[in-house]
Amino acid sequence: SIKALFTYNYGKENMKKIENLGYDITIINEKEIKYKDQIKDMEVLVCYNPFSTLDISLMKNLKWIQLSSTGVDQVPKDIVLKNNVIVTNNNGGYSIPIAEWIVLKTLELLKNSKEFYKKQENKIWKLDTSLLELCGKTIGFIGTGSIAKETAKRFSGFNVNILGVNTKGRDVEYFNKCYSKDNIKEMVSKSDIIILSIPYTKETENLVDENVLNSMKNGALFINISRGSIVDERKLIENLKLGKIKGAALDVFEEEPLFRDNPIWELDNAIITPHNSWISEKRNIRRFDIIYENLKNYKEGTELKSVVNMNKGY
Repeated sequence: SIKALFTYNYGKENMKKIENLGYDITIINEKEIKYKDQIKDMEVLVCYNPFSTLDISLMKNLKWIQLSSTGVDQVPKDIVLKNNVIVTNNNGGYSIPIAEWIVLKTLELLKNSKEFYKKQENKIWKLDTSLLELCGKTIGFIGTGSIAKETAKRFSGFNVNILGVNTKGRDVEYFNKCYSKDNIKEMVSKSDIIILSIPYTKETENLVDENVLNSMKNGALFINISRGSIVDERKLIENLKLGKIKGAALDVFEEEPLFRDNPIWELDNAIITPHNSWISEKRNIRRFDIIYENLKNYKEGTELKSVVNMNKGY
């Protein structure tokens, strides 16, 4: 049987299903994990992020890491590449709840939801005549992967123009037009709503810099469900304060948890959520299904799904 280390318990029934595939399972909670002898022979690691305490360079038999996350920026890239460890992620596992969240936040920003909730708390009855329609707007996605596609699919009922940026500007289903990464400023300048949905890599770090932020239309809306480090947060705050960016919905930040003294908390035109957009009641079922299918494929020697190119970072 194949020795597998899990840092999360998927429940008795599910673990039994995996054992029945031919796995010898060890479960050690991710928060308590350190390298010890019982881990030495593990061939498979199923985890999110044990890497700050678990030194995988000591796991000489490790051949494959299956992540429960979509992002892979927590994985020690050098060790994985040096030891030829395959890495697979939970690609698509959270795309539907995140897509719904993006649609929700887009409408909340256009319809001034935050202000209405404040008025309700203070029992203020006052008409707001500054609400906007989504119909006819241009939505620009920076990144056209699984999350962006699921979101664009849902937006297509709103009668909007959907643009995207990807590496080479290739066409993607549900998008009216796609631009290459070099032409990001052109796409941003045409968009009323900009959604950041690109993986974090060395190449995308600070991609949405001062130049890109300043290329946005006056009064654009900005939504980030990707990673905080892709954006120049200081400049984003400045543009929000000036009203150049009319509003933002942010689920990710450079530093998480977000410090209490971060000026972003004070902004009336920012909606802040604590890296929460991926949550839904189906998250564990979907995540388990993806992991189970890959464990089955690995045992049978068939192709693994969602293999990550660790050089590219997605």
